[in-house]
Amino acid sequence: MEKHPELKEFIQIGFHCETPELLAKWTKLVQGRGDQGHKAWSDARPTHSEGLAIWTAAYLSAKAKVPNVNILHITCADAMEAALNVEKIFPDVSFGREVTAGHLLLDYHSLDDKEPCWMKVNPPIRSREDVETLWEHVAQGHVDWIVTDHASAPTDFKVNAEDPTNIWDAKAGFGGVEYLLAGIYSEGVVNRGVLTPQDVARMLCSNPAKRFGLGKSKGSIAVGYDADVALFDPNKKWTIDANDSFSTQTYTPFQGIDVTGQVQSTFLRGKKVFDNGDVVGAPSGKNLVRPM
Repeated sequence: MEKHPELKEFIQIGFHCETPELLAKWTKLVQGRGDQGHKAWSDARPTHSEGLAIWTAAYLSAKAKVPNVNILHITCADAMEAALNVEKIFPDVSFGREVTAGHLLLDYHSLDDKEPCWMKVNPPIRSREDVETLWEHVAQGHVDWIVTDHASAPTDFKVNAEDPTNIWDAKAGFGGVEYLLAGIYSEGVVNRGVLTPQDVARMLCSNPAKRFGLGKSKGSIAVGYDADVALFDPNKKWTIDANDSFSTQTYTPFQGIDVTGQVQSTFLRGKKVFDNGDVVGAPSGKNLVRPM
């Protein structure tokens, strides 16, 4: 920032907020009890670990005069409370607050513990109470953008084939970018009525584009912007099924969720690449150098 002050608004740090010392202690405790399942994974990485890490990251960032700090994948009431309060204590830092679709659409009882550990992720999927708290903050405008934290993990890499329900053997992370728009629109606009379609577009598209330095070419439908457009049917009802996915990941923790709203066509820089359930365009991605 000192070398390039003209880029100050684009210089930022993102934090995965968990406290290693607490994780080590609580993991040993929960494993010692013989607990299994997604609740056990949440207990082993407790919510106060997130809150404490947010305070630590914010304090150090303020001391280092970091202009922009992104608090990634906030999962719970403790973390959201911390994320809102550090903004008051350290007003010279611009804090971005991020939540994932997984933490908004799933709780640790969404999958039966007799099923493989598809939901394992860091920070963990939390309680239903935490899910409801996150939605309250989304509705109040306290969340800046919603993502998936997409980390596709094939089945043979995700779980132990000989013991697929063992949460301690499973790998953390799962994919889900293809369900982001439909999932958040369905839950936030249709089911809960706390978001408008414009809110969804802002939190999924324009806000992250602006924050990460792509606000002059991405995130809006306007003259001079890349024609990256999804044609979305807001009334289409369907059920998420991993068998319909293009991903090499052969499962999804969102399996069986009924949603309203579905992407019908996708255009990349004006060229149709997806239409009516089929990929119709050749790969044509390119590296984008911020800011642009």
